[in-house]
Amino acid sequence: MCDRRNIPERERAPARDATIQLFVATLAGSYNGDTIRNYVYGVRAWHIVHGVPWHRNKDELDTLLRAALKLTPAVSQRKPRRPWTVAFLTAIRPHLRIDEPLGAAVWACAVVGFYSIARLGELTVPTLQGFKASLHVTREQLRPETDRAGHSVWALKLPTTKSSPSGESLSFAKQDGATDPEAALAAHFRINKPRPDQALFTFIHTDRAMRKRQRVLTKDEFVKAIAAAAQSAAIDPLQGHGMRIGGTLEYLLRGIPFDVVKTMGRWKSEAFQLYLRKHAQILAPYLQRESAVHGTFVRYTMPPVR
Repeated sequence: MCDRRNIPERERAPARDATIQLFVATLAGSYNGDTIRNYVYGVRAWHIVHGVPWHRNKDELDTLLRAALKLTPAVSQRKPRRPWTVAFLTAIRPHLRIDEPLGAAVWACAVVGFYSIARLGELTVPTLQGFKASLHVTREQLRPETDRAGHSVWALKLPTTKSSPSGESLSFAKQDGATDPEAALAAHFRINKPRPDQALFTFIHTDRAMRKRQRVLTKDEFVKAIAAAAQSAAIDPLQGHGMRIGGTLEYLLRGIPFDVVKTMGRWKSEAFQLYLRKHAQILAPYLQRESAVHGTFVRYTMPPVR
């Protein structure tokens, strides 16, 4: 952009407000607003890494980026990521063949992820050859614990996460009904028998030569299995990210305090408010059925008065 518009080098680094504004205006209407935001913050990161001053008027920049988001072309807009629900999980369960190795692993991963408010990528492996114990969760990192009230919970140590390179812990507990993650894990362990040092949702795969070998559960394989089960159940398939949104929604609808859900989901500082605000359009229709929860949701996510 700078080369095409013959912007002098002295106005590129450090970038002037007018240069950044022109950059955003040039891209707006042609690119997704979120993509433009990432580009701008990429430029900011370059300034910081190279020790170049970055002094922006934050309010003006945020206003510009919001405008760019509204101008996102229709072809670049993603469909809202609808949340998973207990009803969705219950509906697909009979179609996953949970008494077979792959189905048992997928079902256990689904309900553990849902009730622990996990990101799908934290529980699966990116590729069949991509497993590393230093990066991916293993069976030995799952352990039972008891909280101060004497309630039994399961803790799962993640070696590293998107927001914490040093790792974080997930927690979940036994649930009533067909979506109980404790029962799903027990069935998975009985059928697939992953070793302590293997990926948590390793399952027994039978190849074309009828040879049985243990295999990691990849994100793609998980998503395909869930989509196929949803299709068999004659319901719309939901994206993997909906698992984290759905777990959040489920606990809020149960009346769990927002700060407790924030801790369970491992959000830092204002990140939880931003997350809820980003997904308000998705969550609001469900929360409106519970007026008290919806009122708290509105107050919690309301931007601060300037």
